[in-house]
Amino acid sequence: MFVEKFKAGRVVAGAVVMALALGLSGCGSAPKEDPNSQAALDKLYADAKDDLNAGSYDRAIKTLEKIEGRAAGTTMGQQATLDVAWAYYRTGERAQAITTLDRFIKLNPSSPAMDYALYMKGIVNFNEDLGLFGRLANQDVAERDQQASREALLSFRQLVEQFPDSKYSADASLRINFITNTLAAYEIHVARYYFNRKAYVAAANRAQSAVAEFQHAPGIEEGLFIMAESYDKLGLDQLRDDARRVLDKNFPDSQYASGNAGKRKPWWQLW
Repeated sequence: MFVEKFKAGRVVAGAVVMALALGLSGCGSAPKEDPNSQAALDKLYADAKDDLNAGSYDRAIKTLEKIEGRAAGTTMGQQATLDVAWAYYRTGERAQAITTLDRFIKLNPSSPAMDYALYMKGIVNFNEDLGLFGRLANQDVAERDQQASREALLSFRQLVEQFPDSKYSADASLRINFITNTLAAYEIHVARYYFNRKAYVAAANRAQSAVAEFQHAPGIEEGLFIMAESYDKLGLDQLRDDARRVLDKNFPDSQYASGNAGKRKPWWQLW
């Protein structure tokens, strides 16, 4: 009888010791926070914003990419993607920024931030001098690539057409005018370049292309004049007369108009 009671006591004591051990173990380590919880994501995003504000873009990108993966399909995930694009842009990684924005545009066609994504894509591609007025002597003007400027123009136009009431549309419209006028000036510059080198076919074709694409740009009057002069050099009298007629009709006060031939400055000079 005594033996049975002793055994029972040992069982109870063992259970108590195990319970105490489990309790102490529980007190020794706090439960792990779910990395996908809203609180954890909020903290990650706050850290990323601090890094962005401090200019630590590489570190911010790594944090934001974690948020993209954990918060995919949410507003926070979309914002993280846009912030990643901005960070790439700030670090000079234009191609990475464009790739990120293209992914956002493709995956979030109905996002309320679509206007901002288009605007940012335009900004990333936008270059105020467009490669036209800087370092002209160091590169053949006919070899310059204006594709980025054209991509910016497409993005800004899409923004203005799809989101006319967007707070970014007014600035986009100004940039559209700037890019249009400067691209036209670039095309006319190339046409003039060809003309000065007696490449009259290339000059006429480039000027004609500019006139067709940028009909309302200021440089088009010179484009028409280069067309007329090039056709004259090529002996294409009908095409020459057509170009002059369009020039005289649309720009009667132009220095290039037929009635102002004696007042022209040396238009063929580069500057």
